[in-house]
Amino acid sequence: MTVVREYDPSRDIAGVEDVERRCEVGPSGKLSLFTDLLGDPICRIRHSPSSLMLVAEMNTEKKEIVGMIRGCIKTVTCGKKLDLNHKSQNDAVKPLYTKLAYVLGLRVSPSHRRQGIGLKLVKQMEEWFRQNGAEYSYIATENDNQASVNLFTGKCGYSEFRTPSILVNPVYAHRLNVSRRVTVIKLDPVDAESLYRLRFSTTEFFPRDIDSVLSNRLSLGTFVAVPRGSCYGSGSGSWPGSAKFLEYPPESWAVLSVWNCKDSFHLEVRGASRTRRVLAKTTRVVDKTLPFLKLPSIPSLFKPFGLHFMYGIGGEGTRAAKMVKSLCAHAHNLAKEGGCSVVATEVAGEEPLRRGIPHWKVLSCDEDLWCIKRLGEDYSDGAVGDWTKSPPGVSIFVDPREF
Repeated sequence: MTVVREYDPSRDIAGVEDVERRCEVGPSGKLSLFTDLLGDPICRIRHSPSSLMLVAEMNTEKKEIVGMIRGCIKTVTCGKKLDLNHKSQNDAVKPLYTKLAYVLGLRVSPSHRRQGIGLKLVKQMEEWFRQNGAEYSYIATENDNQASVNLFTGKCGYSEFRTPSILVNPVYAHRLNVSRRVTVIKLDPVDAESLYRLRFSTTEFFPRDIDSVLSNRLSLGTFVAVPRGSCYGSGSGSWPGSAKFLEYPPESWAVLSVWNCKDSFHLEVRGASRTRRVLAKTTRVVDKTLPFLKLPSIPSLFKPFGLHFMYGIGGEGTRAAKMVKSLCAHAHNLAKEGGCSVVATEVAGEEPLRRGIPHWKVLSCDEDLWCIKRLGEDYSDGAVGDWTKSPPGVSIFVDPREF
């Protein structure tokens, strides 16, 4: 009764939007999120190098769309190797790359669940992955979304792989102060690419096409924090370029980039009681009336809101976490100017810099669950073995195109 085929925007957009509206994201009995894709159901994947969207359609006279799935393919770092041909210590370690597929946006209409439609969508998407040379496929889901976990680990052969944390902070009615002991420098995309490739290319999940990410219109910039008073923090014209900076770095520094999700999709928190809504509104009124008090306020999350995503977080030195905190304050102020209600990021569970990332626990997720599956033989640049069995590192690189 169900046919799986490629999404056709000329006739499917209304049906896809209807399924999206009926499929709230979040565990039953708790506040849930509704995702509004701004009239573009493939916006979550169209910035990726290779992508596909499939729909499940009831093969009846009505031709009702009852499910959909999105997928994309890119090349990422899956490990590293030692290159003995290079004398420089920085050049001796090289990234190992693999072709990785990502499944996101699996939705099945509530009235058509438990009929094998989700499994059928996943299987057909995986076939497209294989045809296009993907060596691994992975998905991200809430670890307490038992239906999703059972589908992928129980029926589709995926295994639990990484448990990063999603950290979310509200955007207040007042601006945040960036530490006076820190200078924030904005890099141009070419210099930002150089910094990431020189310093982070061996980080797990680092995208080989980082240049495409940084030059995308949704990327709002890459920012480096350095101690004020250092040779790099003395004002305009003091930035020597990424290569020279990494050769002679300050004692502590940090970097992050900001991605504008607001122009791709909106979120909305549903299921909040009237009491919670009134309390949230009260905090906003007080914060807006008395901004000098710097009171944390709860933005209006109960109607469609946008977010900025912070990615590429890294740094070195004893004060690196404090540098990250200053960059997060800067990102908060960018989000305020952009009309966003929250800023978010996703980092490895053991990421040492996460203590510098402000977030509200009630809005965050301590353990997002990434599951992975090996689709075929590994043809990556060098012998990595089976990536699905590799131990986690302290850091991961989360691609903003897939958040």
